Amino acid sequence: MNTKLINRLNLLADRLKKRNDCLGLLALGSCAEQERLDEWSDLDFFVFVEKGSQSRYLSNLDWLEECAPLAFVFRNTKDGHKILWEDGVYAEYAVFELDMMSDIPYSKGTFIFKRDGVDLLESSLLSMPNPYQTIEYASNEILTNLYVGLLRYHRGEVLSAFRLIQVHAIDRFIAMAHLVYPAQSTQIDLFSLERRVEQRHPELIEVFNKSLLGYKHIPVSAQIILDYLKTITELNSMMVNEIERLINLTR
Repeated sequence: MNTKLINRLNLLADRLKKRNDCLGLLALGSCAEQERLDEWSDLDFFVFVEKGSQSRYLSNLDWLEECAPLAFVFRNTKDGHKILWEDGVYAEYAVFELDMMSDIPYSKGTFIFKRDGVDLLESSLLSMPNPYQTIEYASNEILTNLYVGLLRYHRGEVLSAFRLIQVHAIDRFIAMAHLVYPAQSTQIDLFSLERRVEQRHPELIEVFNKSLLGYKHIPVSAQIILDYLKTITELNSMMVNEIERLINLTR
């Protein structure tokens, strides 16, 4: 357990409690399940404030500086920042007013502090995204990723080909993995399925090792991904033939 992060979160809650316009501090991700906090974790949280206060919390970061001096500040969204304190604690956060909550998708969190009498929810009112896909959908996406990726490779668009074949196609494998292998862990980030995939589906590690060969070996990666896909489900023979034709053009 990372006591440094827990202490920072508690200190932040203590400072925010003293501000009358702050309504709550919601820890997210591993911060919400503190038994998962380790030396590689960072802080993720939402701060809820009174109506009309968001802009001040985003423009004046004194509430963060009260914990420790800031060494890096990057406003990555209209609602929040990515920051690094001088003592090495990294955080990503957003600030919302109460009436904004109905439009914010987020996974279940844990309140470190919540103002009495304020109706704040630990999880979003919105339906969570469903990144999972059927085997048929994912396999057809993979086929088209391979096909279009190889077309771009032969045109000379190597980086685009790399991303289609070794990023997007692999994403589709991850999205259907639960239908192919029993999950070894229930720790799922619905916004980012690649998180902890090695723990959930260790069978995929071999696929990653063999297929993620980098920028210089795109056709070989495509062949390995196609061969593996053949072991999972029946594929359209025309698409398979066209993909293999494009692979063979490089030999």
